[in-house]
Amino acid sequence: MSNVKYLILRRISQVTLLVLYFGANAYGWKMLAGTMSSSSVLEKIPLSDPFAVLQMLAAGAVLTFDMILGAMIIVLFYAIIGGRSFCSWVCPVNMVTDAANWLRRKLYMDKIERKVWMSRNIRYYMIILALIVSFVSGLAAFEIISPITILNRGVVFGFGAGAGLLAAIFLFDLFVLKNGWCGHICPLGGVHSIIGKYSLIRVKHNSDNCTLCMKCKEVCPEVQVLDMIGKRSEFVVKQECTNCGRCVDVCNDDALSFNIRNYLKQ
Repeated sequence: MSNVKYLILRRISQVTLLVLYFGANAYGWKMLAGTMSSSSVLEKIPLSDPFAVLQMLAAGAVLTFDMILGAMIIVLFYAIIGGRSFCSWVCPVNMVTDAANWLRRKLYMDKIERKVWMSRNIRYYMIILALIVSFVSGLAAFEIISPITILNRGVVFGFGAGAGLLAAIFLFDLFVLKNGWCGHICPLGGVHSIIGKYSLIRVKHNSDNCTLCMKCKEVCPEVQVLDMIGKRSEFVVKQECTNCGRCVDVCNDDALSFNIRNYLKQ
């Protein structure tokens, strides 16, 4: 159980959110209503996706106070506490990409040399592109094609043609590029990387305990953030870390653990 603790907790978090969204539409539950782009908690606390709000602003939409407040709440939470944890603890597409990468490992596909290469900075260019297209078109561009929105709405209202995009992401991660969508392309992941750059909760590496088994690097979706393994004891400070806990789960040396970053000692 210990080697899948954070995996189980993440799945509980992701599935619970989808159930609450479904229940709000089907049964009138009040705990969490709306979608991941715009929600309300108990009909009192607004929550807004800051990237969706930026796109709407670029498109020329008039923003309500609740939308601005909801975006500020989300930004403050992930900036101070969560880091980029939205991608691994909230986003439902993570379950699709995790399934693809689990199957990759089972089929030993990571051992096959592949010629496909993509810069992990593409996600940041996608942010700019989405804002430009939103400005030109007058629509929140990424929201129209966002697999997050498609999956979220699919669970609540039923799947349509958008399910094909989710299948394409699964196949892309399975056959073309490991962690291709979340680790290279998704602009929302880029936004949360920027927001959570200085967050407090981080994975910490203890090099004294590390036996260099490298299991952490086998499962990490953003392997570049573990550049300190085998070299030095320090927090994982690179902003792309999703705080998913995969590395902590597989580490049998107690060399990796969640901790609170202490800026006073840095």
